[in-house]
Amino acid sequence: MTWTRGQSVPSASLLGGVADTPEGCAAIQRDLDRLESWVERNLMKFNKGKCRVLHLGRNNLKHQYRLGVDLLGSSFAEKDLGVLVDKLSMSQQCALVAKKPRSILGCIKKSVASRSRKVILPVYSALVRPHLEYCVQFWAPQFKKDRELLERVQWRATKMIRGLEHLS
Repeated sequence: MTWTRGQSVPSASLLGGVADTPEGCAAIQRDLDRLESWVERNLMKFNKGKCRVLHLGRNNLKHQYRLGVDLLGSSFAEKDLGVLVDKLSMSQQCALVAKKPRSILGCIKKSVASRSRKVILPVYSALVRPHLEYCVQFWAPQFKKDRELLERVQWRATKMIRGLEHLS
């Protein structure tokens, strides 16, 4: 599987395909050529400096693709819709996901005086939980260490609630 990511003004496009045969590589290149001609017909421009190829899988031929006359650089990881795609190893994604809710919990701890369940739980549900659940079906943590990393964020929130400090 090969993904090429191209960013134009104002939106981003993502193109993918199976590239385990020369025919598959040629099909992806044809799609890139069609994309380039569409951009030219519509008087648009790609920022080719931001276009990257992400090679995935064992049988990937790691073909060198081009957009117009320019060769596209390759990348080890790309972020798409907030999800880091990197050879489908999700430990790095779990670390990124846990970072933002931890900082939000720190802000809540500093700025919210009450430690009652009625106050902390709605704030947690509105500000922290969405970050932990966003695209979880895609990057589902498979390793115990990744699940524990995410659970520690929830334990930290539990410690903030008066009467529940002892549970974590």
